[in-house]
Amino acid sequence: MSFLLWMSVLGGILLVLALTSSYLRWMPITTSAACLLMGIAIGPAGLGWLQLDLHQSAAWMEHLSEVAVLFSLFVCGLKLRRPIRSRSWRIAFGLAGPVMLLTIAATCLGLHFLLGLPWGLSALIGALLAPTDPVLASMVQVNDSRDNDRVRYGLSGEAGLNDGVAFPFVLLGLMLVREQSSPEGWWVDWLLKDLLWAVPAGLLIGYGMGRGLGHLTLLMQTKNQDSTLSPNDYLTLALIALAYVVAERLGGYGFLSVFAAALGLRQSEVKSTGSPQAPAEHLVQPVVGHQHVEPHQALHGNVADLEGPQVAAGVMMGDMLAFGNLVERALEVFLVTILGLLIVPHWDWRALMIGALLFLLIRPLSVLVIPWGSLLDVTQRGLLGWFGIRGIGSLYYLFYAMNHGLTPQMARTCMDLTLSVVALSILIHGLSTQPMLARYERSQQKRRQM
Repeated sequence: MSFLLWMSVLGGILLVLALTSSYLRWMPITTSAACLLMGIAIGPAGLGWLQLDLHQSAAWMEHLSEVAVLFSLFVCGLKLRRPIRSRSWRIAFGLAGPVMLLTIAATCLGLHFLLGLPWGLSALIGALLAPTDPVLASMVQVNDSRDNDRVRYGLSGEAGLNDGVAFPFVLLGLMLVREQSSPEGWWVDWLLKDLLWAVPAGLLIGYGMGRGLGHLTLLMQTKNQDSTLSPNDYLTLALIALAYVVAERLGGYGFLSVFAAALGLRQSEVKSTGSPQAPAEHLVQPVVGHQHVEPHQALHGNVADLEGPQVAAGVMMGDMLAFGNLVERALEVFLVTILGLLIVPHWDWRALMIGALLFLLIRPLSVLVIPWGSLLDVTQRGLLGWFGIRGIGSLYYLFYAMNHGLTPQMARTCMDLTLSVVALSILIHGLSTQPMLARYERSQQKRRQM
């Protein structure tokens, strides 16, 4: 009965979103904020239809949030076509590197001196709240593979990178919490293994697998003339799974590997088209029912002007993006609704202080102190400083920490503060996203017309 109840509620929420999507798109509210409010309404503080014991469900919640982040990282990587040497990537590296480190350090100081938490627990919660979210930040990321706006490109690259880069600092926080039971010299092992090896290993393994499998797939599809019939959703699942497993087995970070695998796959498409300015999926669009007709009848667009590898790359990218987006949105709805169920029983009023500190001071100042030079103007720096959306990535790290040795009291503190800050981020950033982006787009359009 409980399974049927969960499925009926999830189906009902999806139906409500489907029927109201034409209204929500014109309102200053995101789908995530709507799901959060619906979760509160059907939870213990509302109608009481569903409730969840987080201590008992932490194991499967860890894996569910992990899968959601993996799909989102893969989709995020597929949208980024610019080469690594592009100036736009410098913004992503700055946000995922120095800005994130400053955020962790400043949040740790705030938790210790304002709330009186121990240093180890403060460092852990600071790391839990450090990554920006690739799932919930979709509205402020690149719209598609042709979008080269530096703000959206930087936020997309940051969200793809820092969900993996934050992991060693979560491990550092756990080690500081368990410092008395940790072996002497643990920090050397952490520095060499968890930071200096795991981060580049994850990136290189994933990128290599993405480039290799992308080249092999396009070669086989072109040779066999089956570009419109290939099950590209299988390739999506296979590459996510294999990139994650291989990286983890070799001591790298699976999140970074999956993101880099998508980047490598996208670069194989760029190489096949021969033009970074013309994404293949926008040159070739499958017609409805393209799986059931002959290949020469299955496409429309500039097909006559394209070669076999370009057609195969266009269909492959279009299919993979469509499938990944579908899974990403479904998991987002489910997880944010669960957050709504949990937020009232786990609400911590101290999160208002930490959220204000993080959203209004730490993140904006961390962005402003970085010497961006001519990369960003003042308006763009302000937007990057505001759109540090926290979400599913923080939830995954929370459940990971709960399953790796926290005492009940520490687990409760981590739960309450993390869930509360994430809920605040979804609501506050969700309400401000559309009007701020609309104003930014108008200013950019006027600048282009001048």
